[in-house]
Amino acid sequence: MSIVMGNAPSHPGLWQETVYQTDTPWQHTGISSLPTRTHGRQELQQLSAQLAQLSQQGRWIVLINPENHIGYKELLARAGVRMDRVLQVRARDEVEALWAMEKALISGTSSAVISWVEQLDHKDKRRLQLVAKSARAMGFVLETNTVAENADQLPRLQAIH
Repeated sequence: MSIVMGNAPSHPGLWQETVYQTDTPWQHTGISSLPTRTHGRQELQQLSAQLAQLSQQGRWIVLINPENHIGYKELLARAGVRMDRVLQVRARDEVEALWAMEKALISGTSSAVISWVEQLDHKDKRRLQLVAKSARAMGFVLETNTVAENADQLPRLQAIH
């Protein structure tokens, strides 16, 4: 669900500058890039327990361009995620998706932001490094077009600092 104004997705709960008094450890975890062969299904399953806990805090769990065919709604609901705290954003392209991710991470209204993209290039990774310094939520980028020939030899989770 997204409302598009101009070139940017808009949702009042996502973009408001609400400052929360609590300073919890997950706010300083940075942004992680996860290459995926399952369009994010396996990675979402791994994160689902943590997302369920975060959804109880009243902030948004933001999903940017999620793959519908993986059944993410059912997966999250089964894990106990409050679905009234899940916000789905549909961006037109990866530039807009990364912009939406950046805004959601620094707004203070989200506890976790997960974005599905084809693949991050060097410029995008650098941009996320800069965003990670002021992020107030956990961030995950699921790279759906990153296929490693020797997947066993590569790290499963790559932090972007």
